[in-house]
Amino acid sequence: MKTLVIIPSRLSATRLPGKPLLKINGLSIISHVFKKALKANIGEVLVATEDQEIIDDVKKNGGQAILTKNNHQTGTDRIYEAIKKTNNSDVDLIMNLQGDEPLMNVEDIRNLNNQMIKNNHELGTLAAKISDKKIFDNKNFVKVETKESLNISNFPEATRFVRQIKEKKENIYHHLGIYCYQKVTLENFVSLKQSSNEVKNNLEQLRAMDNGIKINVALAKSSPIGIDTEEDFVAIKKLMEYKTP
Repeated sequence: MKTLVIIPSRLSATRLPGKPLLKINGLSIISHVFKKALKANIGEVLVATEDQEIIDDVKKNGGQAILTKNNHQTGTDRIYEAIKKTNNSDVDLIMNLQGDEPLMNVEDIRNLNNQMIKNNHELGTLAAKISDKKIFDNKNFVKVETKESLNISNFPEATRFVRQIKEKKENIYHHLGIYCYQKVTLENFVSLKQSSNEVKNNLEQLRAMDNGIKINVALAKSSPIGIDTEEDFVAIKKLMEYKTP
């Protein structure tokens, strides 16, 4: 099966405008993510964006990027436009990788792709074990509940996604912002209207679940922080600069 990795990105993020082009170790966040995706070596990698500045940056750093409209409601809608603009007739799986997670583990990206190929499910994602109890009550960390407890080899179905949870329950994990779609499932997903659940919780995966699309979950080895705020950026910058020899 052939996989295409698409990274949606835009400069107009509400909480941290311009974040894709913020630099860590002399390289923009979006180009760090792009290079991680290339390193995973699961298929061609493409950045989908509404901003020419992002395209210029990605191309300058050896990547491929495509210009999309600026009125998309979600990153998935942006990805679908990019697919329609490229020659992808032989692509089976579409990997949606978030442009603000430069610490995403390469092995985890490969594992999700392998699980999708092996199990032939409609839609897959990743989740990590929760080590910090504060995460349960923090709405910036999305949680997922699965039918079975996750291990490195299984790929159980998600039963719900929530932003806050009052008490610790079995099979609750930190959801990571990465999705792998069967091409036909993605086409189906973008044809559906946003569900009230999705809008209320600001979680587009609820549109899939509300319309009977099953989401399966693979275990991630690590739980990377996404960059949503200035504080996140400072924390990740310190971490990545410290790791660099």
